[in-house]
Amino acid sequence: MIKVAAPGGKDSVEMRSVYAQFVTEQIAAQSGIIALEADLMSSMAMDSVQRDHPRHVINCGIMEANAVGVAAGLALTGRRPFFHTFTAFASRRCFDQLFMALDYQGNNVKVIASDAGVTACHNGGTHMSFEDMGIVRGLAHAVVMEATDAVMLRGLLEQLIDMEGFCWLRTIRKQAATVYQPGSRFTIGKGNLLRDGQDVTLIANGIMVGEARQAAHILEQQGISAAVIDMFTLKPIDRQLIVRYARQTGRIVTCENHSIHNGLGSAVAEVLGESCPTPMRRVGVNGRYGQVGTQAFLQQEYGLTAGDIVAAAHELL
Repeated sequence: MIKVAAPGGKDSVEMRSVYAQFVTEQIAAQSGIIALEADLMSSMAMDSVQRDHPRHVINCGIMEANAVGVAAGLALTGRRPFFHTFTAFASRRCFDQLFMALDYQGNNVKVIASDAGVTACHNGGTHMSFEDMGIVRGLAHAVVMEATDAVMLRGLLEQLIDMEGFCWLRTIRKQAATVYQPGSRFTIGKGNLLRDGQDVTLIANGIMVGEARQAAHILEQQGISAAVIDMFTLKPIDRQLIVRYARQTGRIVTCENHSIHNGLGSAVAEVLGESCPTPMRRVGVNGRYGQVGTQAFLQQEYGLTAGDIVAAAHELL
């Protein structure tokens, strides 16, 4: 059961701190966790964790593909490896290893992919991945998710430690817009209805959930009733919830910090095409690479704002 926070707030804790605290607690609990890093210790607040627990945190250096192989080997010995690096490197640079060493062999490895989409900010276009979730969702058995805020990240990590198989968890590193209250529980593979509506449905994930909530408020002031769904699991996607709201509202807008091709928009379109053809629009990155800038600038530049969602809804209406 989820508890939705009032819109407009910001998390008091950074997402990377949530991850570092989780790893520390799992080491203390002797769960078998081994945290792997690709020379990004400070980027994910893992410096102090490694200093305190050098046998449980391994810096594999700038060799991401090799780190995936190390993680697979550790999984075969019964450990529970969690491998973190930036999203672009975890996907583009490592795809063959994700296929061969993890998904094809069924190894129990969790990949934590940070700096999602435009949140890479000043690292620029080379570090800005708009295609990673599309890449990984093509793997047969992969579970693909994007954490919305600190409460959700914590809740998902607590499930992943006991979940078998290869899972991809996309996240930002710093503070997120608060969406959930503490005590919320999340079911992997099921979307969260944050707001009911009758005229249009906004289906979002990651940082775009906060934008979708703002868009729904703006639309409400214009006399338009918008439902908001947090589709934090891209694969397996919640087909039942998508079809239910397609029938209820007759219009769908997807919202993602990712390319509109092969990401959330494509996944929702696949469901609608097979089960309930419905007019839709996709708000996301369309045929562009990244660049250096603040997150606010980049969201404006790439059409990832509440205003862009409102405009897409009006196109359908």
